[in-house]
Amino acid sequence: MANWRQIKNSSNEVTLVNQAKWCTGFFSKLRGFMFRRSIEPEEGLVFVYHRDNRVNTSIHMFFVPFDLGVIWVNDAGYVVDFVCAKPWRPKYAPKDPARYVIELHPDKLELVKIGDKLDFFAN
Repeated sequence: MANWRQIKNSSNEVTLVNQAKWCTGFFSKLRGFMFRRSIEPEEGLVFVYHRDNRVNTSIHMFFVPFDLGVIWVNDAGYVVDFVCAKPWRPKYAPKDPARYVIELHPDKLELVKIGDKLDFFAN
């Protein structure tokens, strides 16, 4: 059974994604958006780690043939970094430690900035 969360930017009252898959297991984090052909504007994944960290929350773009918006959020819920990740790049890591990695449509990056507070609501 999948867990889903709504992601809301409480700094500007904008909903980023209504249903993002909450990924806590090894295989769901490993798979991510690999082997997909595209991403829909309302799709999203949230990779959840045990604590703030730079190494564990780094990502790769192997086998992801489209751009992804990636947002790193710390344990307190604040955006610490974000990037438009390009296909087939070996590594993206946050500037500061993060606990959550959000992958979503790259157009959604226009709705966040570093320091924004994000909230996750169970669906």
